[in-house]
Amino acid sequence: MGDSMQCLCAYAGHTSMHRHRPRVGKEGQVLHRSKRGWVWNQFFVIEEYTGPDPVLVGRLHSDVDSGNGNIKYILSGEGAGTIFVIDDKTGNIHATKTLDREEQAQYTLTAQAVDRDTNKPLEPPSEFIVKVQDINDNPPEFLHGPYYARVPEMSNVGTSVMQVTATDADDPTYGNSARLVYSILQGQPYFSVEPQTGIIRTALPNMDREARQEYDVVIQAKDMGGHMGGLSGTTEVKITLTDVNDNPPKFPQSVYSMSVSEDKVEGEEVGRLKAKDPDMGDNGLVNYRLTDGDGLGMFVLSTDSETREAIIKLKKRVDFETKRSYTLKVEGYNVHVDPQYLAWGPYKDEATIKISVEDADEPPVFVAPSYTFEVEENAPAGTQVGRVHAKDTDIDNNPVRYMIPRYTDVEQFFSVNSEDGMITTTRPLDRETQAWHNISVSATEIGEALNCKRSSTWG
Repeated sequence: MGDSMQCLCAYAGHTSMHRHRPRVGKEGQVLHRSKRGWVWNQFFVIEEYTGPDPVLVGRLHSDVDSGNGNIKYILSGEGAGTIFVIDDKTGNIHATKTLDREEQAQYTLTAQAVDRDTNKPLEPPSEFIVKVQDINDNPPEFLHGPYYARVPEMSNVGTSVMQVTATDADDPTYGNSARLVYSILQGQPYFSVEPQTGIIRTALPNMDREARQEYDVVIQAKDMGGHMGGLSGTTEVKITLTDVNDNPPKFPQSVYSMSVSEDKVEGEEVGRLKAKDPDMGDNGLVNYRLTDGDGLGMFVLSTDSETREAIIKLKKRVDFETKRSYTLKVEGYNVHVDPQYLAWGPYKDEATIKISVEDADEPPVFVAPSYTFEVEENAPAGTQVGRVHAKDTDIDNNPVRYMIPRYTDVEQFFSVNSEDGMITTTRPLDRETQAWHNISVSATEIGEALNCKRSSTWG
């Protein structure tokens, strides 16, 4: 068996070393252990060792070393002489500084045995690796937190919200230092997190945005598989419930009262009403329509595009003396209905509108549009010519007073009784001078205080 360099490995904190010895088989046959490649060419040292003495990494031993002190061991490569030192007599290698696997996971070194007197190599150089063995000295970190997520309200239990991922700088191939388990510290019972994947899911049914829109969730990642002694890190997740159309429109009142004066003209506004829908955007959009009532032919409905109010307008003029009240049925309904929530419907509401017609103070009306009277010429003053009559069509039926506007009878040939409308002459008339006289009579409605209210004129 030829000469060779043996690497006797030791872990930091341990001083026991094992020599490469032959073993005896059956019938005294000597069996030699063959090299197993890199197995014999690796040393290990635990990171972050803080003992008072340099830590023993391992021992180099050459088969040509008979123990007489003629062999000198030399170390070169990464960290040789600064981090790693070798006892040139024994071949013991020590680490003189604290190592951090996250800064450098391994070091490649070269060892050689030379003659102490001549420095001539006694065998070829042997390369080996010192691996820094991981300890759990790094907590998990969420590199992209805080997180923001959205999920529709009313989502089924188990709906995926988002996935959060933590990283751990410890060695994932060694032990459980980097094996993470996720848990939820804040946000229950509304949400849960899958321990192995970090996927956040809804945990309660029927979460309603209109009741609560935002949730602050805290997720923890713990290494060592979540066991006691593991290090942990946390992150915040702000979850917002987005709107779905899960609410029908609703009128605040079931009955609305409005009034309209009979002197209003077509197209004028009578009143407004609005159905409320707590949903947002298109989900809360409400349209309106008239569905029933004895006022369907008298009123029309439109929608204010800005305020989303239903506007009731006159389609035809109303008359207090003909009909004093009307009833309408108005329906408010959602424009965009989600088929998923149809069973929660109907997505509409109905209200009743009662419209009262107000009496307008209308002028008196003459019973005839014109009058023709005859009187003999030269009839004495005070001769009755004829009577005109006007009546108050209002509900109050106030008294009417008559007069002749002087511009229609400049020479004042006639007078009219203010109370009964009887027209009489004020002087004899001459047919040859003027055969026809066209005059006008005005009728004025008198209120409770005998003040002139409205008037109309015949002539």
